[in-house]
Amino acid sequence: MRTTQRKPATQTAGTGASVPGSGGAPPALELDAVTKTYGEQPPVFALRGVSFTVRRGELVAIVGPSGSGKTTLLHVIGTLERPSTGTVRIDGVDVAGLGDRGLSALRARSIGFVFQQFFLAEHSTVLENVADGLLYAGVEVGERRERAAQALARVGLAHRSSFRPTKMSGGERQRVAIARALVGRPAIVLADEPTGNLDSTTGTSIIELLHELNAGGATIVLITHDADLAFRLPRQVHVRDGQILSDSAHDLLHRSGEQGPSRADGDADARVPVGSEQEGRS
Repeated sequence: MRTTQRKPATQTAGTGASVPGSGGAPPALELDAVTKTYGEQPPVFALRGVSFTVRRGELVAIVGPSGSGKTTLLHVIGTLERPSTGTVRIDGVDVAGLGDRGLSALRARSIGFVFQQFFLAEHSTVLENVADGLLYAGVEVGERRERAAQALARVGLAHRSSFRPTKMSGGERQRVAIARALVGRPAIVLADEPTGNLDSTTGTSIIELLHELNAGGATIVLITHDADLAFRLPRQVHVRDGQILSDSAHDLLHRSGEQGPSRADGDADARVPVGSEQEGRS
């Protein structure tokens, strides 16, 4: 099994905390006091004042149990839903100033998505599936295919470009989905439970691939309920009841000179008392 080395830590602006691998890079994602409320009688508070920054070159896990608000957070980060209040910036752009067409353009240009279910077109080749990731980016057909081939090479599937997804394993299909997310060279890739439909061995290979892509410069935010998986990434943001309970980037400020937390120490429920507030959506 390939061993992935972690990048040296640098500082996060505004916190003084060290963030692995950011290198003082500009923010790819900024959330400031973000809330999301559904309904009125009674209202459901899915997100409650969420603030954090992900810099270019980071590999981050957002981790929490079902009902913690992490899926709502994914939708807000991915501009699939607008926040009720607060500020969301993607690659420096405040999404509040964009209409629906502007949001679609920002999403096509700056955000790559990887989902648990793959969402590949079964009757198209792998190359065509990846090239389709550029459909809404205004890229000419020939360049789409060329960039798709390059993205497939990055995930180790250049030799499978003419295959159809039905002839591939689950791990290979997830690699195709990752290639499709990367093909547009987005500011940030959002991976929602990318190992959820895979066996443990294949899941491990996907996490190793994400480490390799991050080492090559990709900015990746992974959303998961799996604390063990999250602790294999350089930074973990724990979410519960629509709030951030802990952020390992901030923890490093208080743990200077100490080793990172063990998995038992890293359990969000064990470290941070949680009130009896109404839980938001997952």
